Amino acid sequence: MEKFDFQFYEWEKKTPNKPFLRQPFGDKWETYTWAETAQMVRKLATGLQSLGLPPRSHIGLVSKNCREWVIADLAIMMAGYVSLPFYPTLKAKSIKELVKIGDVKAMFAGKIEDWDGMKAGVPSDMPLIRFPHYKGCSDIQEGEEWFSFIDKHEPLQGNPTPNLDDIWTIVFTSGTTGTPKGVVMDYRALSHTKNVLVENNHLQISETGDNRFFSFLPLNHIAERVVVESNALFWNGTISFAETLETFAKNLQETQPTLFFAVPRIWTKFKLGILSKVPQKRLDLLLKIPVIKNVIKKKMKAGLGLTNVRGCLTGAASIPEETKDFFRKLDIPISEAYGMTENCGCCTCLEATHIKPFSVGKPWWGCDLKLEEGTNQILMKAPYMMKEYYKSPEITAETIKDGWLHTGDQGRIDKDGYLYITGRVKDTFKTTKGKFIIPSPIEWHFAQDNNIEQICLLGLGCPQPVALVVLSEIGLAVSPEEVKASLASTLKDVNSKVKAHEKVSTIIVVKDAWSVENELLTPTLKVKRNVIGQRYHNLLLGWHEDNEAIVFE
Repeated sequence: MEKFDFQFYEWEKKTPNKPFLRQPFGDKWETYTWAETAQMVRKLATGLQSLGLPPRSHIGLVSKNCREWVIADLAIMMAGYVSLPFYPTLKAKSIKELVKIGDVKAMFAGKIEDWDGMKAGVPSDMPLIRFPHYKGCSDIQEGEEWFSFIDKHEPLQGNPTPNLDDIWTIVFTSGTTGTPKGVVMDYRALSHTKNVLVENNHLQISETGDNRFFSFLPLNHIAERVVVESNALFWNGTISFAETLETFAKNLQETQPTLFFAVPRIWTKFKLGILSKVPQKRLDLLLKIPVIKNVIKKKMKAGLGLTNVRGCLTGAASIPEETKDFFRKLDIPISEAYGMTENCGCCTCLEATHIKPFSVGKPWWGCDLKLEEGTNQILMKAPYMMKEYYKSPEITAETIKDGWLHTGDQGRIDKDGYLYITGRVKDTFKTTKGKFIIPSPIEWHFAQDNNIEQICLLGLGCPQPVALVVLSEIGLAVSPEEVKASLASTLKDVNSKVKAHEKVSTIIVVKDAWSVENELLTPTLKVKRNVIGQRYHNLLLGWHEDNEAIVFE
């Protein structure tokens, strides 16, 4: 049987004293070297095997990102089990459902803000290992304490290595719609993600081990798992974590990563943060002055913590061209990746140096693309695709047909092979005039208005689409009259660029921001269009028929 190249053993031996995991505690950082981490992983692997679980048993892992998350994940791999990572924001009902669907036999629980709201969903007789307590998070009392459990066991000997066809992980999708599905990935798929970087190293990851990663996006999401955790293991890197949302900027500055991966909303927040201090017109002027522009660029990069970054990446949702242009002018070019859980987050990538407005680039190594006739749904085939949806043969058969993964996204491919996403098949809606609306391309036009932080285009049951927006900090800092004038100007400009049936009749400024907490965003900060649509459905027609183009909720 072909074996997975578990390079953790290589770095344990070759670079034992090099920092691997860095965890912040206020102004202090605690560092685990590769050798220190390896000892903990080996003891933990022995501990897991002592539970008497059958080989390839499913082990749950629920926590915010931290060093223990990675150690637990590595121990699960080393002990011959399968990891099932869960979002740390789940409530009891949801985690109970996933534990049952996923056949979870044991669980790690750690950096969680509301364990009281979750623990009823975890079977009381299930083996549970709790991470050390983190300030500001729940003080979990159930189960075995982390260090106590580890110290009871001797390090696992040898270098046990999984076969390529063994199951690596089952990742439950965050789901902008419907019930989460368990995506089954084997070690062969994970192994091929390394080949992607070997063939197309757009992210400038060093093969000599000079790699610093900053981990803050959910590690249970496939993108962070592949881009940060797996690449640190493949190429020898140091992973630093964010302590809290409040310390995010400070932790990032102290890390100075060589690779920085963030979803579009984070890049938008960075942009709006800069513009709240230096208005766009003044920034544009400063960047035209030869003596000053380089100083400004260095200051901006230092302020963000990106002075030493070699590669910047975004994904998980579409990023406005205006945002990429903004950072390009500051010498922070951003590569854009397109992918999903079902293909390890790997499908296409637009390299930062390539300027192709609205494109998500060409296929990664090993990926074939085509469009479904009639619907223009994007179909892809690659060696890093999922095996199946766990215990869901019917949905698997609907998603993978003749070896092609049906992505659910619509797009077009230009003559040079560049892919353009035009929307989600399920997001498309029909107005009462019988015209189909694809929201995303229309929403992108609104990115020019810095008063807007979030937008969701709706219109089912209306003659024309309407736009719901959440104001940015810039928009909240100025008067409603200024906001109204700016949005009216933006609306006029956007409507001049789209087809007649796509013209937006009304912009509604909503009262409350959309967040993970109020369940209007996924944990990867994507808008849950169907949930927002359900919340506002009965109000849309009234807003459309209002004589005002800009309405405040």
